[in-house]
Amino acid sequence: MDYKDLQAFLSLSSLLHLGKASQQLHMSASTLSRRLARMEEEAGAQLLTRETTPLQLTAAGELFRQHAEQTLLGWQQLRSAVGTKVSDLSGSLTLYCSVTASYSFLADLLSRFREKYPKVDLRIHTGDSAESIPRVESGEADVVIAARPEQLPGELTFKAMASSPLLFIAPRMPGAVLPLNQADTDWASVPMVLSESGLGRTRVNRWFEARGIRPYIYAQVSGNEAIVSMVALGVGVGVVPELVLRNSPMASRVRVLNVQPELEPFAIGLCARSQRLNEPLLQALWQTAII
Repeated sequence: MDYKDLQAFLSLSSLLHLGKASQQLHMSASTLSRRLARMEEEAGAQLLTRETTPLQLTAAGELFRQHAEQTLLGWQQLRSAVGTKVSDLSGSLTLYCSVTASYSFLADLLSRFREKYPKVDLRIHTGDSAESIPRVESGEADVVIAARPEQLPGELTFKAMASSPLLFIAPRMPGAVLPLNQADTDWASVPMVLSESGLGRTRVNRWFEARGIRPYIYAQVSGNEAIVSMVALGVGVGVVPELVLRNSPMASRVRVLNVQPELEPFAIGLCARSQRLNEPLLQALWQTAII
């Protein structure tokens, strides 16, 4: 729940009419209705009765109205006290990233962006990290958080925000896979759990090819998060970015292997079409990202 939600509820509680409030807020009645349903779900109570015209605040709704007023007043007082400069820039941007990227980068980026550009609506879509670059190339997303590909398409621009090592991981349970961390490990007989495609798969394929090894691929999955889960179950050895492992609930059930030479780390950052970087909304987001 954010300040926009609280402001929307105050408009509803004042006008007690979905259509009038949606006009005041410059959004559709269906969008406002969904916002109200989300607020009720998060509050754990019905806030407005919809069976009457005009609408009526429930007892919980009255408490929530007071909370919304106090919260927004406190925010306004804080902004006034610290002299925060808020931009009037408005519009919407669609950002695509993996679930892991949303945990690692999105909260901090959105917090800083919304503080300065509260009128810009950032629409977040999440999915397989391998889809990030194709999404921005096709125009399905205005900007993505992604690992920089080895050959960045000429029409794209990338801004690095962090680096993430690419790690070999094995299950902690004894006897689940062949003994590892030994110089004489027979990698051709080690069951591997790898991503179906993407930068990580390209780099691990190259690692095996450089050593003349044909890997035993036990499973190929979509998404790095699933690799950690399968390795934790003891089915084989996987290769994942360190960021994925750090945010995985299964991290305690796997161990990182000391494999030499190490795989090349990922550069993680924002990626967008170069010709669009002069657009005010993209410029604002681009400048907010801290290297």
